[in-house]
Parts: sequence; structure tokens; C-alpha cells
Amino acid sequence: MKTSYNWIKSYVPGLKAGDQEYFDKMTLSGTKLEGFAPLDKNLEKIVVGHIDKLESHPDADKLVVCQVNVGGPEPIQIVTGAPNAAAGQTVVVVLDGGKVAGDHDGHLPEDGVVIKAGALRGVPSQGMMCSVEELGFDRNFFPEAPENGIYVFPEGSPVKPGDDALEALGLRDTVFEYEITSNRVDCYSVMGIAREAAATFRLPFQAPVVPETGNGEKAADYITVEVKDAELCPRYVARVVKNIKFGPSPAWMQQRLRASGIRPINNLVDITNYVMEEYGQPMHAFDYEQIAGKKILVKRAAKGDKFVTLDGQERQLDENMLMICDGEKPIGIAGIMGGENSKITDNVHTVVFESACFNGVNVRLSAKRLGLRTDASGKFEKGLDPENALAAINRACALVEELGCGEVVSGCVDVYATKPVQREIPFRPDWINGLLGTDLSEETMLSYFPPLELAYDAARRVVKVPTFRQDLECEADLAEEVARFYGYDKIPVTLPRGEATPGKLSYKTRVEKLAGQVMEYAGYSESMNFSFESPKVWDKLRLPGDSPLRQAVTISNPLGEDYSIMRTLPLAGMLGSLATNANRRNKNVKLYELAMIYHPKALPLTELPEERRQLCFGFFGEGDFFNLKATAEAFLKKAGLKDIPEYENTGAYPFFHPGRQAVLRYGSAELGYLGEIHPLVGEAFGLNERAYVAVLDLPAIVPLTNLDQQKFEGIARFPSVSRDLALVMDKATPVGQVEKLLRQRSGKILESLELFDVYEGEQLEAGKKSVAYKLVLRAPDRTLEEKDISTVMNKILNGLEQMGISLRS
Repeated sequence: MKTSYNWIKSYVPGLKAGDQEYFDKMTLSGTKLEGFAPLDKNLEKIVVGHIDKLESHPDADKLVVCQVNVGGPEPIQIVTGAPNAAAGQTVVVVLDGGKVAGDHDGHLPEDGVVIKAGALRGVPSQGMMCSVEELGFDRNFFPEAPENGIYVFPEGSPVKPGDDALEALGLRDTVFEYEITSNRVDCYSVMGIAREAAATFRLPFQAPVVPETGNGEKAADYITVEVKDAELCPRYVARVVKNIKFGPSPAWMQQRLRASGIRPINNLVDITNYVMEEYGQPMHAFDYEQIAGKKILVKRAAKGDKFVTLDGQERQLDENMLMICDGEKPIGIAGIMGGENSKITDNVHTVVFESACFNGVNVRLSAKRLGLRTDASGKFEKGLDPENALAAINRACALVEELGCGEVVSGCVDVYATKPVQREIPFRPDWINGLLGTDLSEETMLSYFPPLELAYDAARRVVKVPTFRQDLECEADLAEEVARFYGYDKIPVTLPRGEATPGKLSYKTRVEKLAGQVMEYAGYSESMNFSFESPKVWDKLRLPGDSPLRQAVTISNPLGEDYSIMRTLPLAGMLGSLATNANRRNKNVKLYELAMIYHPKALPLTELPEERRQLCFGFFGEGDFFNLKATAEAFLKKAGLKDIPEYENTGAYPFFHPGRQAVLRYGSAELGYLGEIHPLVGEAFGLNERAYVAVLDLPAIVPLTNLDQQKFEGIARFPSVSRDLALVMDKATPVGQVEKLLRQRSGKILESLELFDVYEGEQLEAGKKSVAYKLVLRAPDRTLEEKDISTVMNKILNGLEQMGISLRS
């Protein structure tokens, strides 16, 4: 949005800030500016001149010699080739040493063009008469300017020789461009920006005075209005103006419109455009004589209807578009554009002014479907204040009378279905200071509100919000108003506080991060796979038809069958990644993934599925089942689990080798599973290597971890004692049970336990195996004596004997 600085100043009379100061302070107070452009840039020593006398050049057919009165004691002589120059004209003159923005062809050098006295074909010339192009503009900005030639002030212009020509042309002004957020619809108007400027510079805001207008007749006798869809049109106001007299609008209005990027046309059109910019309320005028039945009906269009808009284009309508109709036909598309059948022509005698509030979403969707976006629709789609409609139309009628544009009929037709309730926000200064980190007094905060038209009810301690501030909804919004007018740059730097910002990772995230660190330390590389997969993977993994893992969440709009369900276990992605590496002849590949799986609580879904983070890691190449097991134990130990988990081969996982799989248990908790991939499963995934995969369920592990209580233990001060045990047992006896007994019977003095030999051969009985362990014993507070060691070893041997295990001779 663009505005004239002079227009802003007319509502904030005490505003004296320079362009850069205004730019900086308005931006800091929340009304962001994109830039500004002084209209008098590179224009110096430019005055009003009067051509007293004009003669032909003695040595050039296309040049003339003019004697120009510029307010001095004597006229100056100017030689010009302007084809429209004539004696008696009032023109724009740049004096000797002055500067213009560009040349007659519209070229605009960065530093302008300096004009110096000289001679043209032997005749002295003491200045130059300017065209609008040389001032840096074109005929869009000055439509009254000639297409080719110098600018001539219209007859009757209140200027005299020697006056500041830039002031007379309205160029002693600056155009500011704003970036307005869509929630600040009030700032899509000059009055809204002026209200912000008044609050920023702590100056009084003066709205334009709108006198009552009317000739004593009643508008209701001329026109009736019926709104059939109050949801899409909360308010519709109509007023009537008769005896229309067309003419140019005054210079001050044209200058303000031009600065806003709007080309002046005539007084009637300029008034509606002026009010739209001033109040932010689009208006439309209908030819009263073209309104059938002298009735306006606001209703939805019928599907398939066609309508010709003011631009002469036929538009295809549908049942969601709101139309302005008369007693017989549609005459306008609500909030977007009027119809060709009711447009204002030079022969119009009476017009109906429309000022309404339309549903912003509906206007936007309708404009998009029609491919027709206008200045009016751009404002309506933001959601306008219905209270503004009457004020804007009264302002327009006041301008009609002020400009002598017509005779205003008294009263209006106002269809107002539901008035908005004034919003109230509790005012708690301590809460605002706590949120902002400031120490402002209540009086200071309240001083920011009057320029914004925020009323304070001291008895109830609430702030009453005007309807045009649709962005103020809660206490945080009120705190923002205080912050931006106190000054964001003045708010001290403070640290965040509260339970929501402890400044560290959550405990669960720390465990997950630790899992990744252990995996990478063990030589694994992180992989990432989609949470979406194909139901075909269930068959590849040899899952039974009644397996609960086949109960998956189905994607309603999948990219294809291969991404149609949410995974219930992470194996398919891991096996696919291992197979890809194997097929590309990579060796000794080790991968891990912190995968999310999804288990529906019921099908069809009635609530969100259960999401579980699982650590899945696998490899092929060097290593076997025991390397996989060791990595899992390394993570659990690093996470603070004191005891080694137990392993049990339940044979429950069909995707693993029947004899090379296990479930990890820690007490009563099941932590996960691991094993060698079944050859048929590997073949189904294109993996022709022996692969091993483990899956650890982090939600089950996290409650058992103890990251915060791990303590450093110094170097042992007392010597250790080692004992080797070579044990003979049945082949079916799990070594895990043996290790459990050794740890339990050794007690606190067991420092480490190492399995260093497993033997099966001719020297043993059939069905037997030999397992050898090294035990390291040490007391933290004393040197162990022989009786201490003997006691422990006797307890171990007794326990082994009860298990049917003997020492190897």
C-alpha cells in the first residue's frame, strides 16, 4: 500500500518528522515500511512562470524565443522547441543552475540533469520550461498534461509567477510504501496509517469532520434494499445523489490520488476512489435510472448464469457467488466489480452509492474463480469492519456537496443484520510486564491506548476494543500494543523462564541420542527409511496371516501401493538398505536407524495410533550373532542398566533363523529381539549375504536407564585376583544361565567375567561341551585374603554342581 505523507499529516497536524525518521520509527512501532520516494527528488529551483511574449527564432524554424515572467523585476528569456508553447500560458520553469529529474524522453539519470544558461543557435536562453517527463513523471500521474510539450497550468489555477511550482503541482510530498499484514485490515486505509503515526509520535489524531448532508428528501423513497444472504453480506448501506454534475476534482484530491497510484478521472469517480483509500472502504455507484424496480437485491447467483462486467468481459457465475441485483437482473458482483448494464455514463442524472460489508473469504474465492481481482476485492477479502460502511458513505456524500458534484438526498437505507459485539480484553499490567520482561507503570501503558481509540474501563479493568481492530483478541495482543509503542529496542534482554524452556534435551531424546552415539562408535552408519511401506513386505518377512503386525494404518491418499501403509516393524527398511549395499558390492556394511513404528489401537481407526521409537541395527560381512549381541549390551550398559539382559530363544520371529534368534529380557520387561535373518527372507529382499539384525524398543528401555546417576570411579587402589574355570556341561545348557550364577555367587567383589574358550570334541563325552571363564576379583577397600577368595569359589562350585556342571579335569 502507498500513501502520501502530506495526506497522513493532514490527520496528524503536529507531525514534523523527516522522511527517514518517519520510516524508521513507523517500522519499529510495527507498521513496516518497504521504502519511500520523495516526489521532488532531483528537482531544484523550479518556479511558476508566465509567458508574456513569444517570437520566432531568427535562425531556427522549430524554435521560439519567449519572454517569461518568473516573479523577478525583469522577465527572463527562454528558447524552447515545445510545439505547444504560446503567449499567455502559465508554465513550469527551471531557472539557471536548477535541476530536473530527466529529459523529455523520460530518461532519469540517478543524479538528475543540471540546467545552465546558454545559447541556442546564437540566441541566449536563461532557463528551461519543463514537461512532466522532465519532472520525472508521465501522463498517468498528470493526465491533463499534453502528450508532447511543456506542462501548462489549467486556466483558473491559483498560481502566480515566482511561486514554487513543485508546491503548486503537489510534488512537495513523499510517497511511502507499506507492507501491511493481512490481520491489520484497518491499516489498509490512510486513516488507519495516520492513527498508527499519531500513536508512534505521541501526537493527537484528528479524523476528518463529516457534516450531515441531505436536501430534506428520504433515500428510502428512492430505493429499497433486501439482503437474502446475511452471512455473506452483514451490512449494506445505500444513499442517493441526484442532479449529478461532472467535472474535474480539485487539485488537492487529484494530488493525493496520484500519490496513491490512482489516476484521477472525474469528480464522481475520484470521490469513490478517495474514500476507498481514506477509509479503506470500497464503494460503488450505480446509475439510478438503470435499476429496475428501484430495488436492490443481494443474493447468490444461480449456477451457469452469465454476467458482463464493467470491463466488457462476460463472466461465468456459480451458486457460491454473491450478486447485487435489481428487480429484474444482476447489476454487479458483490465486492469485485459492477456490471456494464448499470455503469455511470456522462448522461447520468441520479446515482445510488453502495457501501457494504461482504464476507472476505467468499469475495476472495469468487475473485479467484472468475480470474478477476480488483482494488475493491483486495480490500474486501481481508474482512472489513461493518461499522465503517456508514461512516464511509457519509464521507463520500459530504465530499459530493463540498465539490458541487450533485444534490445529496437525506438519509440512507441501512440493512444491518447482526451488529458485532464490542470485544473486551482484561488489563493486567503485571502480567504484561512479566510477558515482556519490562517494568512499565500502569499509567505508561494506558497512555498508549487513546491514540489507538482503545477505551479503558477502570472500574472493570478491561480495555474495550473498537470494531476496526479485528486483530486484538487476547491479552498477548494487548501486550504487543504496549511493546511496539514503548519500543522494541528499549525492551531489556532477559533469559526465558518457565518449565517449558529448561534449556536442555528431554530425557527420552538424550537416550535416543546416546543410542546413535553408541552405534556410530561401534562402526554403524545411520540410515533413514520411509515410514510408509507396502503390505507385500509382510509376506517377504514370512509373517503369519493372523499376526498382529499385519494390522496397520492404511494411508487414505497414498503415492502408490508401495507406500500405502504405516510400518508396524522396522525390518523391511533395514533389509532393503542392506540389500542395496550388498548388490552394489559393498563389503562389511553396518547400518542403524532410529525408526518410528505405528500400531493402531483399533481398526478402523477411532484415535491416533501408538507411535514407538525403535533402535534397529544390522550388518552383513565380518561378524556373527555374538557381535550383534555385544553391541546391544554395550548400548544398554552405557544407558545405565547394571545387569546383563537375559536371552531366550522363543522361536517367535519367522523372519529370523530358527536356532539363531533371541528375545532380550530385563527382569519382567521385554526390551527387543535380535537374530540372523532367515535365508528365505534374505532371498525375498534380494540379500544373498548372511545378515544379522537387532531391534531394541526404546520406550521399554528408557524407564530402566540411569543417565544422570553414573559416576566416575578412580583407579583401583588394591590388587586383583584372577581365577580360571573350565566347566563341562550339556550342550543344551545356555551359557547365559552359567554367567548369571557366576555373577550372583561372586557378589560385589567380582570385577569382570570373560568367556575365553568353548570346546566340543573327542576328549569330551557325547552331548557335552567345555566352557572356560576368567574371573577377576577385587575389593574396593582392602586386599583380598585367601579365605575371601575360597568362600566365593566354594559358593560358585556348589551352585554349578546343583546345575549338573563339573570342573574339567
